[in-house]
Amino acid sequence: MTEKRVRFRDSEDVENFVNAAGQCDFDIDILYDHIYVDAKSFLGVIGLGFKKDLTVKYFGENDKFETMLKNYAVA
Repeated sequence: MTEKRVRFRDSEDVENFVNAAGQCDFDIDILYDHIYVDAKSFLGVIGLGFKKDLTVKYFGENDKFETMLKNYAVA
């Protein structure tokens, strides 16, 4: 399992993230506090809100997905 911290600025960021997650053949979760959401669900991810530090947990490898995550990484 890999874990990364991300932050989205707007719904376009969320859309790009969900589209990239949808291309992966493994489970991806995104969480805030104690709320877990399927990262392939646009409504689920957007429901977590913007400008918050979120944690992405995923259980596989995909170079395109990991490259996209760097755009939203929290330092």
